[in-house]
Amino acid sequence: MKIGFGWDLHQLVTERALVLGGIKIEAPFGESGHSDGDVLIHAIIDALFGAAGLGDIGTHFPPSEPKWKDSASTTLLSEALEMVHTAGYQLVNLDTTIVLQQPKLSSYIPAIQANLAELLITSPDTISVKAKTKEQVDATGEGRAIEAYAAVLLDTPDPSLWV
Repeated sequence: MKIGFGWDLHQLVTERALVLGGIKIEAPFGESGHSDGDVLIHAIIDALFGAAGLGDIGTHFPPSEPKWKDSASTTLLSEALEMVHTAGYQLVNLDTTIVLQQPKLSSYIPAIQANLAELLITSPDTISVKAKTKEQVDATGEGRAIEAYAAVLLDTPDPSLWV
């Protein structure tokens, strides 16, 4: 079994949509970024790559590459999952936390969880999505940024990969 951890942070800007886990959130702002800026999916991709020993999101989907400009992070996640599967790993579970001062995300969490389960080809009960605020501390708490954290557990049915 392999554990991976991912974290991402993006500034919030008025000219973009707020997308979390592939779900559009009603807000007067969104994430800045080369792709659609989905901070939650970016953290999940880093956690998957980290657990599988495949580097990080910037290695595989560099912001210097024009083909990723404004791309859906759900597409990046599908490609990342394929790389993880090719490396011989399967997702056991995913635990995530979104840190955003506003809007409140509780009503969106079931849809985010269901969408992530579909994208990751797993059951929704293997996916945890939580939302927190920063109690008005730092850029995230002041509403200028959004953060996400992700931890994954991968397993492999291939004994040749066991260390």
